[in-house]
Amino acid sequence: MRANVVVFWILAVFFAIVAAVYGVWTAFGGVEQHDGPEWAGLVALSLAGVLSAFIAFYLGRVHSAQGGALPEDRLDANIDDGDPELGFFSPWSWWPVVLAGAAALGFLGLAIGFWLAFIAVPLVLIALVGWVYEYYRGNFAR
Repeated sequence: MRANVVVFWILAVFFAIVAAVYGVWTAFGGVEQHDGPEWAGLVALSLAGVLSAFIAFYLGRVHSAQGGALPEDRLDANIDDGDPELGFFSPWSWWPVVLAGAAALGFLGLAIGFWLAFIAVPLVLIALVGWVYEYYRGNFAR
């Protein structure tokens, strides 16, 4: 995690320098003659630097509060030293496919016609309920 903190601090400094250079460049040496810098790019670059600093600060606090080095931070660590539990997944479940189709229909409704969204919302709800409660009925009930 220490490497992530360093990378985000480097990004924060980089975006701050680029924002300063961009502001000066667009204010004094731009192609168009206008008053002051080009604000959209200056604000975007400045906020990218601020947000990188926020993430670096948060990760630094988490790193100092965790009490020890993570396995991925140690040079002598093996792959097995990390937490092997990554979650529980159902390889036979069709509900994620149904949910993806219903979400695609919803986004298609936003792009083509809003009436399709009225069809997609109940399908999304059915797919979510089916996926959440698939272990409460049938062969895989617990």
